[in-house]
Amino acid sequence: MLEIRHLKSLKAIAETGKLGLAAERIFLTQSALSHQIRALEMHYEITLFKRGAHGLRFTPAGQRLLDLANELLPLIDKSERDLVRLKSKQSGELRIVLECHTCFDWLTPVMDVFRRAWPEVEIDLVAGFHSDPWHLLHEGKADLVIGGLPEKIGTLAHQPLFKFEIMAVIPPNHSKHKKARFVAEDFTNETLITYPVPEERIDIIRHVLKPANINFGRRTAELTIAIMQLVASRRGIAALPSWGIQNYVDHEYVIAKSIGKKGLWSELHATGSAETITLPYTIDLVNIIKNTCAAHLKGIKLLNSINI
Repeated sequence: MLEIRHLKSLKAIAETGKLGLAAERIFLTQSALSHQIRALEMHYEITLFKRGAHGLRFTPAGQRLLDLANELLPLIDKSERDLVRLKSKQSGELRIVLECHTCFDWLTPVMDVFRRAWPEVEIDLVAGFHSDPWHLLHEGKADLVIGGLPEKIGTLAHQPLFKFEIMAVIPPNHSKHKKARFVAEDFTNETLITYPVPEERIDIIRHVLKPANINFGRRTAELTIAIMQLVASRRGIAALPSWGIQNYVDHEYVIAKSIGKKGLWSELHATGSAETITLPYTIDLVNIIKNTCAAHLKGIKLLNSINI
């Protein structure tokens, strides 16, 4: 009765704490995941977890299966990776350029995992801040862009990674710090601190402020820590990925607010040539990014892969 899919489900439940979020993680409906768990409990005639005020809590039986999942799933991943390596090209180069510098927070551990999995592949980051990172692909100066999608993807190919929420970031003593969420009008006459990229590529501007005809000032900084320092010192406000600002929020340097009733969401993709995107080690890098970020970044939603 016990199958690999059950172990993956239990791991997703443990990482998210909620059935709904776990179902999204493994691309099932919540009812399908609930049915899967009930079938498992009925087969073994035992309860796997209990629902509480703070989410799901595993019973000793559930924890035993979760321990098995944590032990077995990495071994399965490694074995599948070894099979791919045995039948395909094992060496190569991946030069990665980042559209969003907050990606540095999670990309380093991803690269550590990748280097252990593919020691023959040279992986490196293209230095500097690039206002048009996709242009580097066409010039042959980079192999992969981690960021949003270009307006015109042309001959390039991509693999979706995950969705994330963009939060309004304000100083703790801001006049609107008690608001439950920010709306477009709350940015009126504020100085918006952003990375030095064109306005048409900044989600808060193109999806929220411009459609509402909001007047605002703008200041730029290349580093996330510099933006956080400017916000904390009341030089302006920002709109950044939730996972990129969590540490500053936890230390109460700044306050984060959702934008709009449903939040402002954006997506990350891995973009490159069709040849690069379909290389076995690129496919594995995409999977490593998803698995690592799902385990460590709060509030993200994984995106399903596409066939190329």
